[in-house]
Amino acid sequence: MKVFYDKDADLSLIKNKNVTIIGYGSQGHAHAQNLKDSGCKVTVGLRKDGASWNKAKNAGLNVAEVNDAVKGADVVMILLPDENIGQVYAENVAPHAKQGATVAFAHGFNIHYGQVVPRADLDIIMIAPKAPGHTVRSTYTQGGGVPHLIAVYQDKSGTARDVALSYATANGGG
Repeated sequence: MKVFYDKDADLSLIKNKNVTIIGYGSQGHAHAQNLKDSGCKVTVGLRKDGASWNKAKNAGLNVAEVNDAVKGADVVMILLPDENIGQVYAENVAPHAKQGATVAFAHGFNIHYGQVVPRADLDIIMIAPKAPGHTVRSTYTQGGGVPHLIAVYQDKSGTARDVALSYATANGGG
């Protein structure tokens, strides 16, 4: 295991990308707000009539239906309950993600157990904060952060690790 810090990450990498966060629950709200506060271009992908649509809008975030949010994204972070990730990836992410985009998860269960079989052209990374979302957010707003684990499953671009580090730093994990 190698430990990285803010000085090891290039924050400009994630700031120069359009980031979509799918989901606005415990982790989704924290990632979306932290990345926005770090100067990133963030869109939250949600169901139009879902319970979180107005919450995300009221937090000052850009909100779009999932397919539209994915189409415009360079990085797609899927932060949904495990039982929904496979279907959302198959129906909303795989058919709409840009060629060469990065798809991220907060853990590797769906990849490991074959619920998500990624397209070959995508970078697949994990950025996993080691705390519940409310702690990820509150620690960030206090000027700190919680440790994040990162992993690279598929590195088509050759820059997947650097993007994961940049995202983690923007989320308070550097």
